[in-house]
Amino acid sequence: MTLPVLINGGGMVGLALALALAEAGIGVHLLEGQAAPLPPGHWQALRAQADFDTRVSAITLATERLLRRLGVWEPLLALRTSPYRDMRVWDADGTGHIHFAAEEVQCEALGHIVENRLLCSVLAASLATHPLARCDFGRGLHSAERSAAGDWNVVCDDGTVFKARLLLGADGASSVVRELAGVPTRRWSYQQRALVCTLRSTRPHAGTAFQRFLPSGPLALLPLCLPGAETQCYSSLVWSCDTALADELLGLPEPAFLQQLTHASEGVLGEIESATARSALTLQQQHAVDYVQPGLALIGDAAHTIHPLAGQGVNLGFADVESLVAVLVVAERRGEALASLPVLTRYQRQRKGPNLGMMLAMEAFKRSFGSDALTVRWLRNAGLRLAAGSLPLKRALIRQAMGLSG
Repeated sequence: MTLPVLINGGGMVGLALALALAEAGIGVHLLEGQAAPLPPGHWQALRAQADFDTRVSAITLATERLLRRLGVWEPLLALRTSPYRDMRVWDADGTGHIHFAAEEVQCEALGHIVENRLLCSVLAASLATHPLARCDFGRGLHSAERSAAGDWNVVCDDGTVFKARLLLGADGASSVVRELAGVPTRRWSYQQRALVCTLRSTRPHAGTAFQRFLPSGPLALLPLCLPGAETQCYSSLVWSCDTALADELLGLPEPAFLQQLTHASEGVLGEIESATARSALTLQQQHAVDYVQPGLALIGDAAHTIHPLAGQGVNLGFADVESLVAVLVVAERRGEALASLPVLTRYQRQRKGPNLGMMLAMEAFKRSFGSDALTVRWLRNAGLRLAAGSLPLKRALIRQAMGLSG
């Protein structure tokens, strides 16, 4: 039997893509080499404990609306999410400072900090009961070849063979699908690593996300909420810095690290009194030259990765999901072949421009705030002060960050 759609990659974006296709009436089969996420019941029993995942995502309102339509937002809220109503951004080398508030755009929150493992858990649970979806966890893609008829012959790492008309790569920055299809990429390293951990502070975060731009890279403190706690003093750290500094921070004894972190954050959360084990992710920008081929499409990090300084990476992936599913649904209604290049090119046309625009914007931010040049420092601080003093401009920036414009 030939599968209509085969997805490789069972992270947040791949799972959401599978569920969105199934909800649209398109049968889908998903492969994921890693074990299945633990069920929501496991996390429900631990929701009031400070066992936060160090891998978190800042979910925009646009992504939230997608997750609501898929029926997974309420189950996610029942586990644990952390809304943030305010964001404060400032330059370490100047006086520029800007404060964004949800009330300025008449919203309850600017977004939500979501633990990646919890979102994967609720998505996988919903897929497990869907009649049009099948998930094979612990079974990864080994090879794929296109037959003379145009279908894909897919061999899994355990020897299982599938045939599929449409192969979708949602398998991350090191995409196997992209490599097997020979899709070239443009990439460059930032010579930086993002250090992540969960921390506890003496001062509550009050639902505020903080970001300080240091000469070596941005430091972000993202609020985490523990259900039932009177004060909320947990935050997720994402400290993007030059590789040498990241290695130094990873090797520091905990007291010295906490002291340096308190200093680097200018004490906005008081003293940092504890932190979980630290880890670091290598940062690079990468963009596939093409997202599609006949019978193939790339989505999320398989197609594009950007610097995490604005937390937009996963939201671009979810926007890819909406676009690709909409294109395939329209094509099916018209009786077109879903795997045909003209159909898939519509998805590429819709998403390549916005993704490139966001990548260029993040590159400009990174270069601007990483420069020591006096003129650049003056301009960026003047820009922050200008934006802070203009409510219409602030509203436009907030709406863009929330995925509500463009």
